[in-house]
Amino acid sequence: MIIPFSSPPTLSSASRFGEDVSEGEDFYMNDGEDFEAERATITSPGESITSARAFMRGHGTYVDSDEVVASVAGIIERVNKLVTVRALRTRYNPEVGDLVIGRITEVRIVALACAIENNERRKVQPRRWKVDANARQDAVLMLSSVNLPGGVQRRKLESDELQMRSFFEEGDLLVAEVQAFFADGAMSLHTRSLKYGKLRNGQLVSVPPILIRRLKSHFCSLPSGVDLILGLNGYIWISKHVQDNEKEGEEGFDAEAVYSNQNDDIDDATRTAIARVSNIIRVLASRSVPITDAIVLEAYEWAVERDSDAKDLLLGDVADALIAAVTTKDELTEQW
Repeated sequence: MIIPFSSPPTLSSASRFGEDVSEGEDFYMNDGEDFEAERATITSPGESITSARAFMRGHGTYVDSDEVVASVAGIIERVNKLVTVRALRTRYNPEVGDLVIGRITEVRIVALACAIENNERRKVQPRRWKVDANARQDAVLMLSSVNLPGGVQRRKLESDELQMRSFFEEGDLLVAEVQAFFADGAMSLHTRSLKYGKLRNGQLVSVPPILIRRLKSHFCSLPSGVDLILGLNGYIWISKHVQDNEKEGEEGFDAEAVYSNQNDDIDDATRTAIARVSNIIRVLASRSVPITDAIVLEAYEWAVERDSDAKDLLLGDVADALIAAVTTKDELTEQW
């Protein structure tokens, strides 16, 4: 059965004309319908979407008896004559320019001196970190793609290679940008900006990547003194607010502050705010509500007005009331 879903618009004749789609009834998209003006719809595996004679099948679909049929549960999307189904539960599919949050899983250091001493004639692999970014493959962060002490433009020396674990080591969290892709499809990341780099003073929350909306900026500062980083790969970082000038040193880059492994002192009020925002995001994700900075702020204000503790937000009745308040306000805003 196809269910209306409040998400980016796509084609749906049933939602357009307000017709009920009974169970077992085929769902067809007419060629002349206005694609941009429609609400998204969720389909289930085995659901007939449209005729294979009028449309081409894309990812998440297959052809059976001249019909395009969904092979996964997800949102129907159409680009011209191409019909696809974007799965609700899937790994992150990266694009160049995406902001992602990841965890270092391996530090790969290959010393050229060792190869020379052993008279080995082999290709020395570049110095890199492997990063778990919730994608189908681990991402790669090259040593040449990070900020180093002494200036961004200087050459990477052998001493930098020996100190790679002083920058990032296994288990460290970082925020980076997708720079390019390798031949095997793996992401190449970079942190050549003061807003990117190692993450401290906060908590990581994981949600399905499909719930993260693309925004003008994925760095958000809430009035409660909490910073929010919405990674398009489904990882969200909630942390203590840090001023931009705290990352700057005499040369415009304070390596000790950027690559430090020690958390700062966090007062009880900030800890409470971080825990409250974390549980709000968990509640939104459990109800499949798209996550943006505006929705999180509305939910946080709702929780503060009712003086709800962080742990109480996970209770069923409180979570339902929170979702009802946020979604109702969002629908009224769209209608207005």
